[in-house]
Amino acid sequence: MPANVPEIDRAVALLQAGELVAFPTETVYGLGADAANPTAVGRIFAAKGRPADHPLIVHLPADGYLDRWAREIPAVAWELAEAFWPGPLTLILKRAPAVSSAITGGQDSVGLRVPAHPLALALLRAYARAGGGVDGMSGIAAPSANRFGRISPTEATHVRDELGDAVGLILDGGRCPVGIESTILDLTPAAGLPPRLLRPGRVTPEQIRMVIGVLPEIVGHPGDDGTPRVSGSLAAHYAPTTPLRLVTPERLTEAIERLRCSGQRCAVLCRNELPDDGAALALRRLPSDPRGYARTLYAALRDLDHAAADLILVEEIPTTPAWAAVADRLRRAAAGAGRRMELARRS
Repeated sequence: MPANVPEIDRAVALLQAGELVAFPTETVYGLGADAANPTAVGRIFAAKGRPADHPLIVHLPADGYLDRWAREIPAVAWELAEAFWPGPLTLILKRAPAVSSAITGGQDSVGLRVPAHPLALALLRAYARAGGGVDGMSGIAAPSANRFGRISPTEATHVRDELGDAVGLILDGGRCPVGIESTILDLTPAAGLPPRLLRPGRVTPEQIRMVIGVLPEIVGHPGDDGTPRVSGSLAAHYAPTTPLRLVTPERLTEAIERLRCSGQRCAVLCRNELPDDGAALALRRLPSDPRGYARTLYAALRDLDHAAADLILVEEIPTTPAWAAVADRLRRAAAGAGRRMELARRS
């Protein structure tokens, strides 16, 4: 759902003034600010409650802007950009001297991508035509438009519900078609070493190998071994406020019944039909294919989080490579919900 020209013009003016603008990408809604303006970037951190050492991804209008933000760009970066941009792939490169440490979390690397959503591209290109913000860099920093650690927004209403007046303008582009965050690929390793996959997403390791001839190394916890820290890589992330537990398909009905007998209210996220749909306080059944599941996952988790349940039960998904990105988000959501429950016990 493209925005009209006055909305785009207003968004550009707000960004130039150092204000925040939320907009849709093909992955999730982003909370945008002029990436070359440290004061504006600081407003992102304040609105999200995000720690200052967590780097942000910079969104660009086209791959021709790469050398404004990165240095020593390897040939594989251009090959990947040609293959996947615009699209849900973030490249980690050595940052250019002009790039503020406010963006990079104090690191010598920066995350860059060109989003595929038509409204995001319209905004980025209009921003570039209007001068591109501070120093004409033409980059918009845009982490997910939600409170830090919470479920990412895939609809404009999610942004309004969570951030409210902290955002000067929300551009409504409908539901995000991918639904989970971009793949993050680190291209800073020395020559001869494979790139490192820091976060799984729609673009798979095999697709990357088909372009550059090398399968990326999959890194479990970025930052632990000298790899760059990146967005969405904490063990606990993407989490509802309601405790969440992953359950095997074989044990799901039993787990629901056990909770009901103990007087607890449960909400259920599943792929398969249940013998008794009415046993749960709330139920969301998602598509059985990984892309369809990913597209609807965050909206379903938000719905279940509002159901006033004591626990969200999530039916475990297949362990095949096609489901790796979704499995990553569910593991982090369960860890995040568990962490909140532990903090609540201690308080």
